[in-house]
Amino acid sequence: MCDQDLWTDMVPDLAALGPIHHGNVYEDDTLDGMARRVLDAAPERFVLIGFSMGGFVARVLALLAPERVAGVAFVASSARGYSDEETARRKAGYRPGDRPPRATGAVTTAMGLHPDREKDPVLLDRLRGMQRRLGPEVRKLQAGLVRRDGYADLERIACPALVIACRQDRLRSLAETERMARHLPHARFEVMEDCGHMAPLERPHELSQLLGTWIRDEGL
Repeated sequence: MCDQDLWTDMVPDLAALGPIHHGNVYEDDTLDGMARRVLDAAPERFVLIGFSMGGFVARVLALLAPERVAGVAFVASSARGYSDEETARRKAGYRPGDRPPRATGAVTTAMGLHPDREKDPVLLDRLRGMQRRLGPEVRKLQAGLVRRDGYADLERIACPALVIACRQDRLRSLAETERMARHLPHARFEVMEDCGHMAPLERPHELSQLLGTWIRDEGL
């Protein structure tokens, strides 16, 4: 439930690396459908960045068109499969930290943020704004995604890869993110300190620096 505003604070840094394209993951109810839609609108060759759910999409896309993906970065993501029970819970309602918009001024927290920032009014407003703009239909599509274990699939991604975990991520365990790097043949693993799940909002410049350094080091 994140739209283009997720990357707003990173645009100046990322634009210095090349043109920015935002993938459409709002119209499909499968990872394969999302990946194909993103691919259809992408440049002929590109560096792919997947945040959280976007990392699941990026894994599928990188295997669909390896000749077009120069490198792939996974941020606060995973390749862990979801059980039927987990999928059912996601379909039934909002997870903690992923609540519907509340009345202005209402006290709320977001588990997706660092514990010290979970009540930050600016960050909460941006999270609520993205959810509000995307609406319940997109929420239904994304919550119902079937996510099967994909760690073995990662072993077939031959391009350079960057895996970034966030130390205080309460929605994605560091262990399952780190495991991605161990299954990728050509991977670099980094940990962002003092950062919850929402790295592009919480630590945009640090995240941009990690991505930029990796892109330059790999000659992408």
